[in-house]
Amino acid sequence: RGASLTARIALLEGDTGLLLQGDTKNDTWIFVLAVLLSSTLIYNSKGTIDQQALENLHYVLTLAEHVKLRKRPEENGAQPPSADGLAVFFPTFVWAVRDFTLQLEADGKEISEDEYLENALKLRGGSSPEAQHYDHLRECIQQFFPQRRCFIFDQPASKRDLPRLEELSDDRMDPEFLQQLEKFCSYIWERSPPKSIPGGCKITGEMLGTLAVTYVDAIQSGAVPCLESAVTALAELHNSAAVREAAALYWELMEQQAELPMETAEGLLELHEQCQRETLQLFEERVITDDVERFRAELLRQVEAARLQFCSRDEEASHEKCTAALQELYSEMEQRINDGIYFVPGGHRLFLGDQQTLVERYRALPGKGVKADAALQEFLLTMESLARSICSTDRALTEMDEQIKDLRAQNEKAEQDRAAERQREAEKLRKMEDRARRCEEEAFQLRKRLQQDKGKKSHSKGEHSGGGFQQQATRINWSDVIVPVLGTVLVLVFLTARVVL
Repeated sequence: RGASLTARIALLEGDTGLLLQGDTKNDTWIFVLAVLLSSTLIYNSKGTIDQQALENLHYVLTLAEHVKLRKRPEENGAQPPSADGLAVFFPTFVWAVRDFTLQLEADGKEISEDEYLENALKLRGGSSPEAQHYDHLRECIQQFFPQRRCFIFDQPASKRDLPRLEELSDDRMDPEFLQQLEKFCSYIWERSPPKSIPGGCKITGEMLGTLAVTYVDAIQSGAVPCLESAVTALAELHNSAAVREAAALYWELMEQQAELPMETAEGLLELHEQCQRETLQLFEERVITDDVERFRAELLRQVEAARLQFCSRDEEASHEKCTAALQELYSEMEQRINDGIYFVPGGHRLFLGDQQTLVERYRALPGKGVKADAALQEFLLTMESLARSICSTDRALTEMDEQIKDLRAQNEKAEQDRAAERQREAEKLRKMEDRARRCEEEAFQLRKRLQQDKGKKSHSKGEHSGGGFQQQATRINWSDVIVPVLGTVLVLVFLTARVVL
């Protein structure tokens, strides 16, 4: 007839009168659906719980024929599923008796509403077909619905007000009826259990819709609703949703707590393990105990894939941060390169010293992450060509400088040799000049002696006696005087010409 949804309860309503007017087969399927989908089945009758009221529940007689427990077909000769096996899936049964006119008494003693229901369900015994039918109906109710409750309601208002009952305010209704209604509603709202499946998993609204579609599809296809198949389909839906929800929680936790780049790979691994524990805890709370390991494996696969993505993002963040740090530290060296500081003799050693300082400053920076060493190696690799260029320039300039120094030293030595030679020549010239002066002095003294000898010779010209011996004594050997003087003059001329040249 319809469905009403509130924040806590879904009310599925079927009209018994409409059921009785329709096709008996369809009526049975509607009753089966009500039993399979509800956690509390409220059967509403009027007057008393008598045989006619129980006959209207004849659908329970064929419940076992309209519901299958297992997916595999029954073996030849096998019995339909037992009532005890089906009762695990079936709801609490509540019988609401309207316009109740009897006194709740039995054997002169007051009884409760539940006792009234149980008395109505007592077996009579006997072997006659009527007795067996009487007991069979009651046995089915007892076995399929082991949890039973009963609520009775007086007539809600006077006969005059009954036609417009929906318009009546509470103060126009029977106070006793209102008390009974409050008791009934309190039970339904507060004690009616949530719909669940074996294993204790509570059914959500989405899961209830899945069950309804599964059962209706089976009925429309001409099959018998299979509880195992329904639970499997429900588990597939719910467990898949549990996997998605848990995986989303992992992403959320990692996004919130992972401060990329992480300082170390171990730190990221510890965070992953912490988030994975919380993820699995949520999964265990949500999952239905049906093929759980398959869904847990799928969740772990998704978590691992997410972990690898976070590792990749962590590496990228670390690489970007380290590259930026190196570029900032390199800016000083880059300016020195542009200024030509390193393109001088000894520039390569200066370059290597500045590079080592850069590396030490880089290593001292915190929070570089897992790509710190790799980024440094990449940077140093890019610097190798520049270092080779600076080294080559340094070597060429150094060799040229050495050559210049050697040439300057050779020039200085040659100049020193020439100065020493000039000094030696000057010394020789001085000595020759001194010798020439001595020779001149000797020649002068010689001429003076000659003149003196000549004077003496004139004075004694007439003296002939004993004169032959004196002439021989005063005779001079001119070759001995002239040859040394000429030699000295020639040496002076030669030295003077060499100095001039």
